[in-house]
Amino acid sequence: MTPVWARKSTLVLLIAVLALAVFGTTTQTWITVTLDPNQVGQTAGGQNTLPVQGSKAATTVTALALVALAGGLAASIAGRIARWVITTIVVLAAAGIIAAAATVLADPLTAAQGSIAAATGVTGSTAGADVTAFPVLAVVVGILLALGAVLIVPAGRYWRSRTRYDAGVPAGTSAAAAGPVDEIDSWDRLSRGDDPT
Repeated sequence: MTPVWARKSTLVLLIAVLALAVFGTTTQTWITVTLDPNQVGQTAGGQNTLPVQGSKAATTVTALALVALAGGLAASIAGRIARWVITTIVVLAAAGIIAAAATVLADPLTAAQGSIAAATGVTGSTAGADVTAFPVLAVVVGILLALGAVLIVPAGRYWRSRTRYDAGVPAGTSAAAAGPVDEIDSWDRLSRGDDPT
């Protein structure tokens, strides 16, 4: 009996949801900048506050979230060795997400400088910068994403093998003796001229 945490559908869905949650945070305001009064007139609309989205404050987070999403989906069809590779990739992506969001939390004004310069045409602004809850949420979800990715390896022991090679059929054993593992294996045998029936 496969434990609930080790079910392929559960784990892949968990990683996909967490990766999409990280991606979702980048569409929200991470930093609210209070512009220098001398620069307000140079901004569009002359407003003294400037919201900075996560996708602009930490540009790598968006890309890393998509990498983690793709890795989680790929784990559902990967073999044993590939699952180790995918786990490593997703964990590294999660670490990158955490590091990028933590950098924004540590120095929000520096992270917002690109947006400030685009809005005012002035670089090196001394504006005030307040961080919203979304970078913190990105860090928390990034940690959960890394933990979810680590579960791929032990959970993979419960997942049904896709081919006879993953199933550990000894060398020299014929495909006919091993029997078809699934429909894909049956089609492969048929294309080699073996009758899977």
